[in-house]
Amino acid sequence: MLAAVSFIAAFVLASLVEYWLHRLMHRSQRIGARHRDHHRRNKGQGVLWEFRDYVVGSAMVMAIPFFFSLTAGLGWAAGALVYAAFSAYAHQLQHENPRKCFWMKMPVHYVHHKYGMWHHNFGLAVDWWDHVFGTYKPVEWPAADDLATPERSRWALRWW
Repeated sequence: MLAAVSFIAAFVLASLVEYWLHRLMHRSQRIGARHRDHHRRNKGQGVLWEFRDYVVGSAMVMAIPFFFSLTAGLGWAAGALVYAAFSAYAHQLQHENPRKCFWMKMPVHYVHHKYGMWHHNFGLAVDWWDHVFGTYKPVEWPAADDLATPERSRWALRWW
């Protein structure tokens, strides 16, 4: 039970941290330099490179629960790793094939880029926090030009 609770807590907290870091990247010149380049290119790095960045950035936090309990630590690390993998996949998918984001009504990261939203739709893998913090901004989805893109598999992505 402790492992399951730790897993869920890490998954949810990772999504919250990702949301706030993305918002911070839009506010801070220093922290956001690499992110502004990402907006100029409008491409993901590939699922594996995104995953690496998420894991490296959160490795210290993933280790903390191990000081309290091996069970909690394993659940926490698993939840954080699963979220990192899901988020890396979702980020790349929204750049390459956003219509396959079936778990969201509107792929928030895709529209964040498409419409130059510097103050809205900060979620990458989920839109929960945009709803909670009032930054969710619905737009026409899918737009006519989105429907003109040929249909592809949800696995047809740049993986590295």
